Amino acid sequence: MSDEPARASAIADLMRAGRETSRLSMVFRYAIADRLGLTVSDLECLDFLADAGSATAGQVAERTNLTTGAVTSMLRRLQQAGYVTAERDPGDRRRVIVTLRPERAAELDRPYERFAGRAQQLIEGYSLDEVTLLVRHFGRMQAMYLAELDSLRGGDTAQEPA
Repeated sequence: MSDEPARASAIADLMRAGRETSRLSMVFRYAIADRLGLTVSDLECLDFLADAGSATAGQVAERTNLTTGAVTSMLRRLQQAGYVTAERDPGDRRRVIVTLRPERAAELDRPYERFAGRAQQLIEGYSLDEVTLLVRHFGRMQAMYLAELDSLRGGDTAQEPA
């Protein structure tokens, strides 16, 4: 007897769980941004800078999927609020290098502390093989998102299955 119906059902369950996790992740991000008095785009920018250290305004625009004009306004707002510094690139005066102010980084981490602790407990319950599978899965998902974003930015609206 074939296990295809069970596999199809398990895949459908996985897809539903992925969509719900994505939805809850967005709701969570909006709640964190609201708690900090920021927009979600502001939070995405600050998270990116926390990981990258520094970035050009163009890199921030690409990462947040905002226009350069919107990024300019956002960076001005974040600079006035004391979250970032923005300095002209000495090698290319047309570019602006944006850096998260280190003294504000802990403030951004605080709303995530309880969730991060729970996530750590969850992960500790997985075997090395399970963690490796999850890392591979998330890496592939990130690559798919990046490819879709590139396609959307290019105006490609074709819906091709992966």
